[in-house]
Amino acid sequence: MNRRLIFGRRFRALTQSISFQGLFSLALGWGVLAGCSSVPNKTAEGADERPNIVIIMADDLGYSDLGCYGGEIHTPNLDKLATGGMRFTQFYNTSRCCPTRASLLTGLYPHQAGIGRMTQNAGQPGYRGSLTENTVTIAEVLKQAGYHTGMVGKWHVSETFEQKDKEKQLKWLAHQENYGAFSDTAKYPVARGFEKFFGTIWGVVDYFDPFSLVNGKEQVLNVPKNYYYTDAISDTAVAYVKQFAKQDKPFFLYVAHTAPHWPVQAPPEEIAKYEKVYNDGWQALREKRYARMLQLGLLDSTTATLTPWMFPDKHWDKNPDAVWDARAMAVHAAMVDRMDQGIGKLIKQLEASGELDNTLILFLSDNGASSEDPVRYGPGFDRNGSTRDGRPVAFPTVRTSENLPGPETVYAGIGTQWAHAVNTPFKYWKAKIFEGGICTPMIAHWPKGIAQKNKINTEMGHVVDFMATCTDLARTNYPQEFKGHTITPQMGLSLRPVFATGERKDPDYLFWEHFGSKGLRQGKWKIVKLGNDDPWQLYDLEGDRTETRDLTAQFPDVARRMQAKWEEVAMETRVYPLPAGN
Repeated sequence: MNRRLIFGRRFRALTQSISFQGLFSLALGWGVLAGCSSVPNKTAEGADERPNIVIIMADDLGYSDLGCYGGEIHTPNLDKLATGGMRFTQFYNTSRCCPTRASLLTGLYPHQAGIGRMTQNAGQPGYRGSLTENTVTIAEVLKQAGYHTGMVGKWHVSETFEQKDKEKQLKWLAHQENYGAFSDTAKYPVARGFEKFFGTIWGVVDYFDPFSLVNGKEQVLNVPKNYYYTDAISDTAVAYVKQFAKQDKPFFLYVAHTAPHWPVQAPPEEIAKYEKVYNDGWQALREKRYARMLQLGLLDSTTATLTPWMFPDKHWDKNPDAVWDARAMAVHAAMVDRMDQGIGKLIKQLEASGELDNTLILFLSDNGASSEDPVRYGPGFDRNGSTRDGRPVAFPTVRTSENLPGPETVYAGIGTQWAHAVNTPFKYWKAKIFEGGICTPMIAHWPKGIAQKNKINTEMGHVVDFMATCTDLARTNYPQEFKGHTITPQMGLSLRPVFATGERKDPDYLFWEHFGSKGLRQGKWKIVKLGNDDPWQLYDLEGDRTETRDLTAQFPDVARRMQAKWEEVAMETRVYPLPAGN
């Protein structure tokens, strides 16, 4: 029986057996009234009709990786959500993992939340390396509004503890020594509004034996044989839904996958599916994906041409590492495939619990595909040099059949050329403010709340909108104060009008800054620069979706006005003062 009907019967029984004062106290205990502008909608039987909310985030996913976005990777479950819901083509993240997570959770731009860069404290307000006291998370707000709250997967929004001695750090990463908490436990998810959390505190993990794994605040010291982190995230999400669906409240679940972030590692049987798929190389993949995107109606060839290949000196037929590179991409695909399988399990559990129709599921990526190559870095900081049982981990500079990507004993990424390819049709990648770094596939599925099914939506959106959307659907208010701290006003707008009608008023602007890569969008116009020392560029994204024609010289007044606006917003959102060394 659906839990909302069960709740209605229980609620009537309670009202017959307790006083008004007792009922009011019980409501406060449930958190139904706390922080709300009104009592949440209920049926005549007293059932809470507010939707469950499930946010699923991939890590370093390419814009066109999913089948429903033109990719060849087998993603039937996400494809089903897309055809039964809505696909966004102009939805944005912040271009990097931890800043995007900070924005998603708080409704603020990342510098406002204290994570303008990574999870190290750089000594300035916008670069504290953890969510700061001026923030409140979606979980904290929804928990007070009567929701159950759970999270699984990658946290990566609290300052990470590092051993000063490199040898100690490497032994810690390999589970050969234990130095205690991975971050300040007062900043773990269970201290920021989540009732339940199972996942990793740091960003990079060995998928077969992840570092910084915790349950609540307790370290998970050992994992079973044949463990795979993506599966553990999926299975735990399913278990949380089973638990929450038995209760008398709606729930908020944040599923933060690490896949397909490097190191690219996957079970052999999954990799085998893609063994020959990428043998034609980078350029061929771009052309095939672009053609499928046009076929699906995701792009218009007159306004979104395929960007020129960014590496004219790189040709697949002259690539000495072609076998190794094709394998790396096959592992990336296997990781996405396995994540999709886990999402399928979650969908089935929502169906079995009678919750799918009134659950808003949002799926997106934290940034574009990554050009990072851990081979350049070698072991250290968040990259273990050996396994728990002492086997060496290879960071292959010379690529052979002996060190192919996939197993626990190899640290590798897909590389710059593949990152460019899987972000088709855009240029650039993670950490850059061009569309290849910041534009994410975004799927919204909510049978009771999305009017037009299989809708491809071109409305602008940003991860800062998730807080406003969640508070809107939970019928509660974003607080001005929380736990004695003044909270920075949220920056986003609710997506509910888009779900209901397919459109909403555009935000006044969208803003980006990360390690000197900068951008601002207002309507059709976008200014962007690659780095601090590079010139600003101006694009009309309505007529040139893929940023191929710089219009700065043609529209200098627009460029100057937007640059001035960027500086104004940068001051307001704590981009300045910059950390020392800039």
